[in-house]
Amino acid sequence: MAQARLDQMGEEKEMSFIDHLEELRWHLIRAVIAIFVFTIAAFISVDFIFNTVIFGPARPDFWTFKMLCKVGEFINSSAICIEEIPFKMQSRKMTGQFTMHITSSFVIGIIVAFPYIFWEFWRFISPGLHLNERKISRGAVFFVTLLFSIGVMFGYYIMSPLAINFLANYQVSEIVYNEFDITSYVSTISTLVLGSGILFQLPIVVYFLSKIGIVTPALMKSYRKHAIVVILVLGAMLTPPDPLSQVLIAFPLFGLYEMSILISKRVTKKRLKEELARQKEQQ
Repeated sequence: MAQARLDQMGEEKEMSFIDHLEELRWHLIRAVIAIFVFTIAAFISVDFIFNTVIFGPARPDFWTFKMLCKVGEFINSSAICIEEIPFKMQSRKMTGQFTMHITSSFVIGIIVAFPYIFWEFWRFISPGLHLNERKISRGAVFFVTLLFSIGVMFGYYIMSPLAINFLANYQVSEIVYNEFDITSYVSTISTLVLGSGILFQLPIVVYFLSKIGIVTPALMKSYRKHAIVVILVLGAMLTPPDPLSQVLIAFPLFGLYEMSILISKRVTKKRLKEELARQKEQQ
């Protein structure tokens, strides 16, 4: 489908399907280059990435555990102060550490480059939007980046350390010791952090669906019970198989769902008002 774009002379022209593919190719190339650059940077900074970032949530001196200890001191209870996380890390495959070095660097590259990736995607589709569509999507890059960052921070500072502590202390028998493989550990952290960032895009999705009339606040309210089930299923898919992680991701998602209802209500009200105004102008 052809869309109008401005050429270098400022004149409007119609782009063919091949032209669209060529332009999309360059947007994808620039996005991949950004991921590659940040991946290389993360790969080189192996000591900081692993000892500080990746293994940080597994240490008692991590920021989250320090805050829990301060809360425990405030309420005069040492029960929530975590002073030890009893597990050992090991690599059971010959290529385990090298593979996880590459994998973790790539995930970090995606996370850091995400704002630029979305910006490239937005640069490709925005010229094809109508003027009113551009207006309603103003600030999309900022809000998508903001929600993604909040989701990543939630996954890293809340879900990851609490899930690690729960799983490290969980034992079916005293004779069974927790010795986590580095592959399992890095995969769990990556899934929690990246999955949280993606799931926190719910308000943006609801905003645009409400703008085009697919989603309404009444619809979201009527399917609230179904949404809870879907949220729990998503939590089970994107978190380790333990109830704590599922609950941790389910609570903010349900909060985002309720926030999305308010957003949909506001957007739908404005959309209906604009449609009524256009009908009056046509009469």
